[in-house]
Amino acid sequence: MFQVQIKRLPGNEDVPLPQKMSELASGFDLYAAVVEPVTLQPGERSLIPAGFALAMPGELEAQIRPRSGLAFKHGITTLNTPGTIDADYRGEVKVLLINHGREPFTIQRNERIAQMVFQLVPRIELLEVSELDDTERGAGGFGHTGTK
Repeated sequence: MFQVQIKRLPGNEDVPLPQKMSELASGFDLYAAVVEPVTLQPGERSLIPAGFALAMPGELEAQIRPRSGLAFKHGITTLNTPGTIDADYRGEVKVLLINHGREPFTIQRNERIAQMVFQLVPRIELLEVSELDDTERGAGGFGHTGTK
């Protein structure tokens, strides 16, 4: 079990901290810490504060992902998905939302806006080489697999 420290930021005492909505949920729901409601017009994006900061072990990253209900019902999703919070970041967690729907959407304070999932980050050493081993796929990409 990893421990992640969470700090509620001043002025957000009424904003719920991230929480799982069921016992086996993989993500912690995040809440909007907006001072005033924010209305996203279709195609518009906005950076929405979540009212807290984190300190997590170096083996972890936090990923910010859309909430499926907001995406399905209103076309509200996150850009840069998944958004990555690195273990050495100590600033406020914010969520970059975009309205892909057809109607304006208003984000209210304390509304659930996204989810945060923690993932292990393996330690990787990159080794520069002059040649790579061959594979059946080779350099084919962008729709190459599964085509004849």
